[in-house]
Amino acid sequence: MTPVDRRDWVIEGAAVATVDGSDTEHAHGHLVVSDGWIAAVGPGAAPPQTVPDGARRVDGAGCLLTPGFVNTHHHFSQWLTRGMAADAELFDWLTELYPWWARITDELEYAGALGALSALASSGCTTTMDHQYVFPKGGGDLFAAEVEAAARVGLRFHPSRGSMDLGASSGGLPPDDVVEDTDAALAATDDAIARFHDPSPGAMVRVAVAPCSPFSVTRELMTGAAELARRRHVRLHTHLAETTEEDAYCKERFGCTPADYAASLGWLGDDVWVAHGVHLTAPARARLGGTGTGVAHCPSSNGRLGAGTAPVPELRAAGAPVGLGVDGSASNESGQLWTELRGALLAARARAGAGAMGTRDVLRMATMTGARCLGRQDELGSLEAGKLADVALWRLDTAAHAGIADPVAALTLGGPPPLALLLVGGRPVVEDAELRTVDVREVAREVTAAVGRLGGTGDPAVS
Repeated sequence: MTPVDRRDWVIEGAAVATVDGSDTEHAHGHLVVSDGWIAAVGPGAAPPQTVPDGARRVDGAGCLLTPGFVNTHHHFSQWLTRGMAADAELFDWLTELYPWWARITDELEYAGALGALSALASSGCTTTMDHQYVFPKGGGDLFAAEVEAAARVGLRFHPSRGSMDLGASSGGLPPDDVVEDTDAALAATDDAIARFHDPSPGAMVRVAVAPCSPFSVTRELMTGAAELARRRHVRLHTHLAETTEEDAYCKERFGCTPADYAASLGWLGDDVWVAHGVHLTAPARARLGGTGTGVAHCPSSNGRLGAGTAPVPELRAAGAPVGLGVDGSASNESGQLWTELRGALLAARARAGAGAMGTRDVLRMATMTGARCLGRQDELGSLEAGKLADVALWRLDTAAHAGIADPVAALTLGGPPPLALLLVGGRPVVEDAELRTVDVREVAREVTAAVGRLGGTGDPAVS
């Protein structure tokens, strides 16, 4: 199966949450798609003059229409190591899994990416990033493999070329055999930009520069990566302030907090978004907000690894753009982006009260603010004429959701609704709750075979 050619569409009769600047909503509205872009959106039926000849019509009665979700943090290859180190905290979890990731090849990367991308699409995601930072010697072209997988599934893709050059012998956490030479990592990152980055409007692939973390990357690689990204006009991404162990590491090694360290390296700004931000002080939150630095909030992964609950209401109040991320599938075995909306909403309220975050707030995080984190807010994240037709149509008339008074509450507080339709640039990726671009049974077989080739369970040194 391959992505279907772009089409013109008319969706009518649905509740519409546009997530525009005014949070405009329509109880019964329409959306018109022409050549992959939104041509019209509004209340009632579509005006005939806006409808392209031959457009496919969809009855949206009983549904909620939203922008497609934007995933701001992930690690596709970890789809092959789900369920391992199930009860470990981050540093122990990494230590157990690094040897497995050292065995990844481009063939395995492709299979893991297919699994991760299929789960994302099925949960309403139309745009995703990936942060691959382990590149084993002799493993082949991992970056190209995941770009190919994203094209097969049909999602808009922001692969981030990660890197690590600080091995255990030099005071880092990862073993020496999974890190790269500093200059080689920068050269490979530059090559990834040259080969895959598309700055044109409506691009399906945009590349970011993403050294991994303060405990796995040297100062030289961090500063070199920032210089490279700004020279090439692409975005910057890294893990930051995820755990108390990271905070202690930075204070011992650098004499400051992770956020202070990032600031000292030129790693704050509106071209930067960081993953997690769980342990950020009030001054750090103000600094991120003041510089427009984005944060990928990953509530399921933070809970799975016992990292803590990110101060999302405080970050948003400080002006920091906060999007949502699934994070690596080995720290979030579901791989579903919808789950992160409900998780973020409940975590914020459990931590700071029912008024800490609203149902519309978390929908905005999953759409418009996520697009801002990736630098795509002018094209994605809201249902407005002139934006890309990346659209999710959710069924709310099933037994699980029928009768819930507020459709946005039904989406964010209820169970996962089935997708009636998911469009990426007007191309149908999901219809009637089924992926149309790939055969999920075939994906399952490919993933199962890849896990077997990786070594399954046990000791990776002897399997």
